[in-house]
Amino acid sequence: MTKYIFVTGGVLSSLGKGITAASIGTLLKHSGKNVGMLKIDPYINVDPGTMSPLEHGEVFVTKDGAETDLDIGNYERFLDKSFLKTSNFTTGQVYSSVIERERAGGYLGQTIQVIPHIVGEIVNRIKEAGRDHDILVVELGGTVGDIEGLPFMEAIRQMKHDDDVAGTFFVHVTLIPYIKAAGELKSKPTQHSVQELRRIGITPQMIIARSENALPKTFKKKLAMSCDVTQNSVVEALDAASIYDVPMSFLRQNILKPIAKELDLGELEPDMQEWDSLVKKIVQPQGRVVIGFVGKYLALKESYKSLTEALIHAGAHLDSRVEICWVDSEEIEERGAEALLSDCDGILVAGGFGSRGVEGKIQAIEYARVNRVPYLGICLGMQLTLVEYARNVLGLEGANSVEFDENTPHPMIYLIDNFLDQSGGMQLRTHKSPMGGTLRLGEYPCDTKEGSILREAYNGQKTIYERHRHRYEANPAYRAQLEEAGMLVTGESNGLIETVEIQGHPWFLGVQFHPEFTSRLQTPNPSILAFVTASLNAE
Repeated sequence: MTKYIFVTGGVLSSLGKGITAASIGTLLKHSGKNVGMLKIDPYINVDPGTMSPLEHGEVFVTKDGAETDLDIGNYERFLDKSFLKTSNFTTGQVYSSVIERERAGGYLGQTIQVIPHIVGEIVNRIKEAGRDHDILVVELGGTVGDIEGLPFMEAIRQMKHDDDVAGTFFVHVTLIPYIKAAGELKSKPTQHSVQELRRIGITPQMIIARSENALPKTFKKKLAMSCDVTQNSVVEALDAASIYDVPMSFLRQNILKPIAKELDLGELEPDMQEWDSLVKKIVQPQGRVVIGFVGKYLALKESYKSLTEALIHAGAHLDSRVEICWVDSEEIEERGAEALLSDCDGILVAGGFGSRGVEGKIQAIEYARVNRVPYLGICLGMQLTLVEYARNVLGLEGANSVEFDENTPHPMIYLIDNFLDQSGGMQLRTHKSPMGGTLRLGEYPCDTKEGSILREAYNGQKTIYERHRHRYEANPAYRAQLEEAGMLVTGESNGLIETVEIQGHPWFLGVQFHPEFTSRLQTPNPSILAFVTASLNAE
């Protein structure tokens, strides 16, 4: 049977529950345990797929094609493991399932209520995520006391007494504010948050104390007494130079000792030597490289969370600091590419949806091509490389994507009506298809071309597997013209164009997939690692 660690948050949001959960999971994994991860989101959206990146941050895509919360990305990056759609669910999914079952007569005429039906569905989903794992670490989104989180709190409370559960452990992440005028750390917000948990019926067994200042021993003792936990179960979570140092900080505080004792896990000794070495290279690297990051969701950097983390992973393996020069594509439209990108060693054009800032991205691509600057275009960044090449090399005036101009005379990027979905079945897409769930999502194979920088980046692999999240595809009708002019198709998936390169350019790669989704601290994505390497070696 599976044992469960539940991570809740108090006082306010954005304290780092996701990093806390991922760090605990990492330490347990490196101790030889089979660890699963689950993020529960209390919002009513079915998934974050249709949310604005400025509203919710990045949408992370799992191997099996689920659009999930960005914390699933943290779990994969920390545990170096792929998680599936069962690792994230929302209030919307829970209620949808219960209502569908009720409509089909599945409850035999019962009155459907939050308890037991909604709570029962939540418990079943948690158990499903925990299946075949020694331990499941569950992060509950939101803050204790939120009205939308109450059914989830009730579900994890009930699991303490479930005969099918081998053990439970409750971790509460909370804020310890420092009042500058008084010169004091304050425990009262934490005490109130723990009291609210107890009112619900949950007594936390560990407090993760988020603070900008170190906690004196006397304060930790007071906090432990007031929250009814042992003193070694009060763990400091100070601001770290890198999120990847958090597991090491927790390890230094013996965080696994009370967890192992309560869950009867025996002596745990995680092997974190390689991890520690990589963290040191992140914090104190020997080299430096500047990447011009061209995007349009820069008001919220979390929109590009996986991509910025992937650059950090590559830098760690190259013992170099990857400095990101954030460039708003709309600003390029106003000031020109050279003014904003001339000091960059490499240029990356990220994905996105909608026409805003597209012309600025095209200018950035032209600058990288003409000035022979190492270039990586991802998803929309790849599609626009075809548009830029068609306009400026092939001379096809008005070339565009039908996403931005339905009447373009040269549709370099178009919407195919039928395509093979992630499970191998046919799916129909039209301009009128609903936004949610009709993109090409999840992992697909990509056959690489011999002699390409793509195949070289992936150490000679003939077929690679990467994840997708997009609606439009490269138009094969223009392939012959492009290749004759020096833009080569070097990756294909079931007849679809996946990657392009420019003959004679030092390093230029456009990829339809999202390589950042498979990058982890210990195993960086090959194409991103190759791009950063080329930028580091650029003359």
